Amino acid sequence: CDKITPGMLMAAARLDIPAIMVTAGPMYSGRLEGKRLSLVRDTFEAVGSCLAGKITEERLSRFELEACPGPGSCQGMYTANTMACLTEALGMSSSGCACGMIGSAKKRRIAFESGVRVVEMVKEGLTCRKIMTHEAFENAIRVDLALGGSTNSVLHLLAVAHEAQVELPLELFDRIARETPNITSLRPAGEHFMEDLEYAGGIPAVLSRLKDSLKSSPTVDGRSLLEAAAAGAVQDESVIRPLDKPFNAEGGLAILRGSLAPDGAVVKQSAVEEGMKIFSGVAHCFDSEEDCMKAIVARRVNPGEVLVIRYEGPKGGPGMREMLGPTAALTGIGLTSQVALITDGRFSGGTRGPCIGHVAPEAAVGGPIALVRDGDRIKIDIPARKLELEVPADELEARRSDWTPPPCRVSGGYLRRYAEMVTSANTGAVFSR
Repeated sequence: CDKITPGMLMAAARLDIPAIMVTAGPMYSGRLEGKRLSLVRDTFEAVGSCLAGKITEERLSRFELEACPGPGSCQGMYTANTMACLTEALGMSSSGCACGMIGSAKKRRIAFESGVRVVEMVKEGLTCRKIMTHEAFENAIRVDLALGGSTNSVLHLLAVAHEAQVELPLELFDRIARETPNITSLRPAGEHFMEDLEYAGGIPAVLSRLKDSLKSSPTVDGRSLLEAAAAGAVQDESVIRPLDKPFNAEGGLAILRGSLAPDGAVVKQSAVEEGMKIFSGVAHCFDSEEDCMKAIVARRVNPGEVLVIRYEGPKGGPGMREMLGPTAALTGIGLTSQVALITDGRFSGGTRGPCIGHVAPEAAVGGPIALVRDGDRIKIDIPARKLELEVPADELEARRSDWTPPPCRVSGGYLRRYAEMVTSANTGAVFSR
């Protein structure tokens, strides 16, 4: 569900034809003993809780049965729902589409009306690149940061912009983050669900909060995004807060740089405890996600460590898998306030805690993350946007002279071609031209 929407947007932008996105809609929350459940919090993280002896296997099984009551994208501000929201903010889906619940009469109406509207777009010659302008991407980024969206949104928006022939530097995300407050707090960062956001007014309501900082850009509805913002209204201020009473003063994401990530890295700062936003620890290195997961399950991870998972980037994977298993297990065990995790791979939108991904350059091309050794000290400073490997430069150069790239994990086919042509995450993991 996470990749369908950005993949379709990439195709629409590449072909530059009239198109409207109709995202299926969020899943309703599950229920168990009167408590609302979401897939990531109450199944993936529960696995870690079970490993730690906090809940029984029988309890875990009940969570698995009840957390997904039906179809739809999982219930928090995870990647699929983040991208649905940003598609509406980009102007590529009808107003109200993103949060319209799956199976609802509202979503059926939107789907029908989108079919009528796309025919009109053909007659008008309104193609995707006329909608997905630089201003539209800036608006989408601002909405993303106000919502506290998934870290994957950075990767996806960069890739979609590449296909739309819009230059979108990674620094833009951080600049907008510093001036945009985080006004919603859905899972995984908080306790609200997508259904709460829908009943609070959805994306039109969020746009109405941000209207003074949005730029005019067209939408598939035939009106500007500013007109959509003017039509929105907040129905519940506990879910969509005023700008002067945000959940966090800065946007949900932050871009870090430093000796460990010269070309950037991404963290969901809205889902990091205040006490872990500045952290220094010793490296515990793994050359695959599986090796790290085995160490977590075997309880070979200690407080004060920075887990480093490398060779999982676009080229190294190949394909840049998400690290939901390790991060959810750490949370379930109770180590998110004692351990950090850094990777050149991705995270699930459900990840919370001091988890830093998209480290670039990635290990497979000889980025500094490939040179880290067990016991090295790593300094994380999210407010200062720093990610530093505290190893002398001459020592790193000596390690680099000894480093050789590992063989590709696939021997042929399209995935091998992908590994040879793909760029690092800071560019959206697109093909080099």
